[in-house]
Amino acid sequence: MELQVQKREILGKKTNSLLKQGLVPAELYGKGLKNLHLSVPKKDFNKVFKAAGENTVIDLMVEGKKHPVLIHDVAYDYLSGDFINIDFYQVRMDEKIKVKVPLEFEGVAPGVKEKNGVLVKVLHEIEVEALPADIPHSFKVDLTKLADIGQNIHISDLKMASSVKPEIPLNTVVATISAKVTEEEELAMQQEGAAKVEEVKVESEEKKAEREATKAAAPAEQQAPAAEAKTPPKK
Repeated sequence: MELQVQKREILGKKTNSLLKQGLVPAELYGKGLKNLHLSVPKKDFNKVFKAAGENTVIDLMVEGKKHPVLIHDVAYDYLSGDFINIDFYQVRMDEKIKVKVPLEFEGVAPGVKEKNGVLVKVLHEIEVEALPADIPHSFKVDLTKLADIGQNIHISDLKMASSVKPEIPLNTVVATISAKVTEEEELAMQQEGAAKVEEVKVESEEKKAEREATKAAAPAEQQAPAAEAKTPPKK
């Protein structure tokens, strides 16, 4: 997957003029590479970004020279949603890198459709370490395997090449089916919570009464404040 870009001399606030021309200012950097200021055709980048995302290597063509890069960061205009800046990171194809790969959920869980359960997506991406060429665009999660309440899909259940190493344990839950809380159960939980609050209130009143009783039973000299020392009369 290739993306043709051009070097640019326009910097700072003047880059707004590029945006009006359908170009997005960009930066290319990487290990052992001098930072390059670039301009990218917005339409071309939009197509590549949709296909590659931020974890697939693309070939950035700069004046006929190929740079294997990842789309490291993208900034948007918060009003229009248009791209306003792009960072490309050049990688070495012989060095492993760590990236986050998104999860793509497929199918319908029988535990939801037939058992009236609730699908809980615990993770939406997984950080992995691999050579740039081995990094997948996404990991597929087959929800049809979740047939019953309490059933889980773990990272170990995903199809993953041996050259790709996840950065979290293989027994980490990706998705699960939990039981749906009925109105009766929700009401019961609310009542239980109210009962606990009442118990705390009663306990507090009992402790207060106990303190008052202890105070009343104490000797008079312990209850009354110490008398001020009086100066003896002069002789």
